[in-house]
Amino acid sequence: MIRAALAALVAAAFPAAAAPPFDFPVACTLGADCFIQQYPDRDPGPGARDFACGPLSYDGHDGTDIALPTIAAMRAGVAVLAPGSGIVRAVRDGMADVAQGTPGAPDVAGRDCGNGIVIDHAGGWQSQLCHLAEGSVVVRPGDPVAAGQPVGRVGLSGRTEFPHLHITFRRDGVVVDPFRPDTAEGCATAPGPTLWSDAPAYRPGGILDAGIAADPPADAAEMEGLPAAGALPRDAPALILWAHLFGTRAGDALRLRLIGPAGVVADQTAPFDRTQARAMRYAGRRAPPGGWPAGAYAGVVTLMRDGRALETRRMAVTIGP
Repeated sequence: MIRAALAALVAAAFPAAAAPPFDFPVACTLGADCFIQQYPDRDPGPGARDFACGPLSYDGHDGTDIALPTIAAMRAGVAVLAPGSGIVRAVRDGMADVAQGTPGAPDVAGRDCGNGIVIDHAGGWQSQLCHLAEGSVVVRPGDPVAAGQPVGRVGLSGRTEFPHLHITFRRDGVVVDPFRPDTAEGCATAPGPTLWSDAPAYRPGGILDAGIAADPPADAAEMEGLPAAGALPRDAPALILWAHLFGTRAGDALRLRLIGPAGVVADQTAPFDRTQARAMRYAGRRAPPGGWPAGAYAGVVTLMRDGRALETRRMAVTIGP
């Protein structure tokens, strides 16, 4: 795309040293309670690729999506922080937190950013923060802000299907990729200059959460946040090992293995035939006659990529007497 190519040329023209170092804009811990789901699109054509030539982007995406794993996490409240000092230039609030594609979702044409903030920084730099929670914005146009200052909360407003902060950096109106501002082409095979004061590590997909439940999780329930079962009754209708993932690629596979006192309850490998921003898989079986044998049950979930384990999660549950 012309826009992406122009952005890359402008980014190359302005070395990272000319930019203020920006701080991570969400009060969360990457890999623990939040993750980067999408990066700016660096493909100049109709395809999409992130700065590491991975698929964590989509055509024309101009920012970084810092996502929460569940809507329950959003409702608990996660602060959005100013990435650097500056002056607030624009604010919007009052749009509902409703995922697009769900019943009752509002028309957001022309308001894709949802509730958002634009901050002017030094040297022509600007940041735009989108999809904030309704009623959470605590700054107004003309307000000065300092790096790390809370300005709102992560929400679900605007054109989005999951709770996240979308942040875009621009210089003189042109988008700049904060992870690779100096290079127009190629893949980042080694760390280089970024716009970040402490550059977030690149995670090429993985397991967001996993657990053992008595029923198959529905998509809506999974997004609300499944409870972590530590114990289940012998008359539980089923035992289900589930996993919630992000950044899965065509060719990936997920192995789900659940073992109890009487042996293997489930052992299934689920292949992925396409790239997905988020995915959910589960395996299990219905209760045997007379109920489940009492004792400890162990689950292991492994995401495989290129014949190797990308990530493994282990969990356990006890079936009572």
